[in-house]
Amino acid sequence: MIDKQPAVYILASRRNGTLYVGVTSDLTKRIWQHQNDLAEGFTQRYNVHLLVWYEQHSEIVSAIVREKQIKKWNRAWKLTLIEAKNPQWHDLWPTLL
Repeated sequence: MIDKQPAVYILASRRNGTLYVGVTSDLTKRIWQHQNDLAEGFTQRYNVHLLVWYEQHSEIVSAIVREKQIKKWNRAWKLTLIEAKNPQWHDLWPTLL
């Protein structure tokens, strides 16, 4: 299990589907909430539950800055980011446990 550590993450509904960029101080807990529809809002409404990319940070401030940066990117850049580390778009949730 990944220790509690700030992280930026991208969830997807499916390969090349709807994307969601988020930030958290506890990645394992937050992804569990998303996958069990306990996080109300966008991810619940659009069934965006697959963890396809994440990046850990030592400080929450740097994670927030990175999240804001990625949210401003166009879709093609986000797809490139995901596919650089996860070309098959596997759900990375099991790697957190």
